[in-house]
Order: sequence, then structure tokens, then C-alpha cells
Amino acid sequence: MNKAPEFRKILIYGVGLIGGSFALALKSAGAAGEIVGFGRRPASLLKALELGLIDRAGINPAHELEDTDLVLVAAPVGQMPGIFAQIAPYLGPHTVVTDGGSTKTDVVKAARAAFGGKIGQFVPAHPIAGAENSGVAASRSDLYQGRKVVVTTLPENSDERLDRVKRAWALCGAEICELTPEQHDRVFAAVSHLPHLLAFALVRDLAERPDAPLFFDFAASGFRDFTRIAASHPEMWRDICLANRAALLKEIETYQNQLREFRTALEQNDGAALEKRFAVARKARREWGEKQEFRERTGE
Repeated sequence: MNKAPEFRKILIYGVGLIGGSFALALKSAGAAGEIVGFGRRPASLLKALELGLIDRAGINPAHELEDTDLVLVAAPVGQMPGIFAQIAPYLGPHTVVTDGGSTKTDVVKAARAAFGGKIGQFVPAHPIAGAENSGVAASRSDLYQGRKVVVTTLPENSDERLDRVKRAWALCGAEICELTPEQHDRVFAAVSHLPHLLAFALVRDLAERPDAPLFFDFAASGFRDFTRIAASHPEMWRDICLANRAALLKEIETYQNQLREFRTALEQNDGAALEKRFAVARKARREWGEKQEFRERTGE
């Protein structure tokens, strides 16, 4: 006798890389009975159907939400307030909503405005598993294997609702971590949002030079590794940067202070100062890399 899937019905808003990979992972785990996709572009939903990511495309949320176990909102964060407002009136008492947004303070604020007394049914989350390629065709069933998913629990979340969201991500192969929304945004402004901004800025600078082809012709592995994330989705990163602008502006200021120190050392022809700063960065990067390799090797 076949075991019933843990999630009888799942709705996904935004069946791109994040939402599509979530769907594929749960299907691979045999954990989803039916997955219904919603999105702005009919062509993307049709592609998701062809690839087997979803079982059908949704039309009216009023006809879908009452009997849904889990809703994942995987659209860009700038679209989330509108989606929350659209689904809030139709949430069934059993339905739990989560998200895949890269910022959390703004998403929680939007959720509180839309859901009101139902805010306990919203469990914010952020899978740390993006890629430079986006869109439905980039979806992978193993995208979350061994990756972190940060859950930013709200005081109103019951243990059952929290466990349901954690269980869904765990079935995708993810490691579950917890931060407050404020901690999340401060940390990711430094380790994710700023690096993307720097990569976009460098590539744009070179691309707009009159002799841009000369630079790109000689760019090699260092440029490739540093700028890989500049191939990310512009709309998504526009929304992320604006949503987390306060924390990101602080990180830009801190980074500019570092650049000023390096510039001063160069202006003064101070090789010792340069080497000292390089050594601090090298030690920290190597220690982090060794920890990452150990985790990947051992699964811890």
C-alpha cells in the first residue's frame, strides 16, 4: 500500500529557479500529492507543466487555498505585498504560507499588513541556494541538497506550522537554521547583497568602456569567479537591494572605508600595509573555505 504524501496540496507563486526546484525536490521525495503553480507569465507556467514541475496551473486563488497545506511565495520580494494581499482573504484555517525571499524585515512587514490576525499562518524563510541562471528551465531537484535554509520565526507561529515549513525544506535536503528577521538582513547585506552589487558594478564599468572587448578578451578565472553572480536576474536584485537598502548602505560605507585604506597604502607605496591587509583576508578566506569543504565532505 502506497504511503500518502506528507503534503496533499501545495501552491507555488513564482515557478522559477527557487519555486521550481522546491517543487522538483518534493516530487522526488514523494512528499507532494498535487502542486499548483501561479505566475505572471503563462509561458513560464506552460513550461513548468511540460517539465513536470507542477501538476496544473492555477487560475483563481479563491478556488485553491481552502484545502491547500502549504503555499510557497517564490516571486521577487517586490511582488510579495501584492501576492500576500491577493491570497489573504482565502486562506484556509489549515493553510501555512512561507516564502523564499532574500530579505526578511520588509517581507514580514508586508505579511503583517496583508494577513492581519492570520499572521501566525505565515512562516518566513530564505533558502541560501541561488544560482546565476534563473527561470523555470534552470530548476533542479538537488538545488537545496546540503544548503542552508534560514527560517525567521515569528512570535505568532505555532510549533505545528513552524514544523511543517521546516519539514518541507528538510525533505528538499536542506539544513534548517534560525535567525530573527533583523539578524538575517544585517548578515545577508554583508555576505550576499553587497557582493552582488560589487559584481554588477565591475562588469557594468568594463562593459561601458569604449574598448570593452579588449578587457573581456583578456579576463580569466579571477574575473570569472568574482563576477559570476553578475549574471543574476536584474529585477530580483533590484528588489532585494531596495528592500534591504538601510543595511546595504551601511555595508557599502564599511567597504568604502576598506578601499580607502588600500588606496592610501598604494598612494604611499606602502607594501607592508598592503601585505598585512592581504594576509588578514587570506587567513579568514582559507579558514572559511576549509570549513565549507569539511561540511561538504562530512555532511555536517
